[in-house]
Amino acid sequence: MGGQLQGKGVDVENYPGLANVTGPEVVAAMREQAASFGAVFECEKVVKVDTSKRPFKIHTNSTIILSHSIIVATGAESNWMDIPGEYEMRGGGVSSCAICDGAAFYQKDVVVIGGGDSAMEEALVLARTSKAVTVVHRRDEFRASKVLAQRVMEHPSIKIKWNTVVKKIVGEAAPSDAEDVDLDNQQKFVTGVVLSDTETGEESTYATSAVFVAIGHTPTTSFLENIVDFDEEHAGYIETIASSTRTSTPGIFAAGDVSDAIYRQAVTSAGSGAAAALDAERWLSEEGLGNEQAEFEAELLAELMADDIGMNAGSGYNAYDDAGGRGNGVKESARVDL
Repeated sequence: MGGQLQGKGVDVENYPGLANVTGPEVVAAMREQAASFGAVFECEKVVKVDTSKRPFKIHTNSTIILSHSIIVATGAESNWMDIPGEYEMRGGGVSSCAICDGAAFYQKDVVVIGGGDSAMEEALVLARTSKAVTVVHRRDEFRASKVLAQRVMEHPSIKIKWNTVVKKIVGEAAPSDAEDVDLDNQQKFVTGVVLSDTETGEESTYATSAVFVAIGHTPTTSFLENIVDFDEEHAGYIETIASSTRTSTPGIFAAGDVSDAIYRQAVTSAGSGAAAALDAERWLSEEGLGNEQAEFEAELLAELMADDIGMNAGSGYNAYDDAGGRGNGVKESARVDL
């Protein structure tokens, strides 16, 4: 829980009012604040949404949740290059999360692939513990924000290979004395990458112990296929109506990276989250929808109160009755003894 921000090991510098705090710290504070207002967290994976009737049925890996409205804020997942060796050596030196796996390569040489903010952040995190970090980028300049790019280029432990792409990840199996080793499914570990110069086409092998792929993300929205409309110009991104967070399906709203193909920042995601909450609340009010259980309890309480009032109608309240009926006609001064 926490998405890309959860994996941000460097300080969060693009969120107003925050200084010297990492992504996981921000996520923890947000979660604590939400819980204090009654938010309930379910550790489930949504596999599909049934919008054929109301309330909607949200199917997870173990249960079904009913809801009149849904705010989709599932973020995005890491992209992969689909090159030889990449899939086979995931867990053996190929990763998309430096904060998750960087410590395993303490004082070793590692490679980061990419040129955006994600790649810069990965390189800076790895530079804390790795012997050397090499950033491989297919162009002659980074797409990342100026501050992050400058830090990477000035860091003494980070080298950059411009106009270069990774064609293949190579590795070998760790030596084993066991006799029952399955050679066909034996885990391989990264030993290097095959690089290609985009200008000359010249290829070379570069030794490394790990490869961190940071070439962007794809919105996690596949479970909404045929449920909402998607942006025709940006595959996978949910299309919202006008400047709101409303989608093509009434009652479903989109916030954060699932509908933002341009900015994709923590602060813009938080802002769209606030907008989605307001849009959802307004929509529920306009449709006269709410919490059925709370409404049932309120109606039941109103009925009970009405019945109680009807039973006592016309009798009013007599203070003397509370004294056992012996107070009728007794002087004020004498009631104390009762």
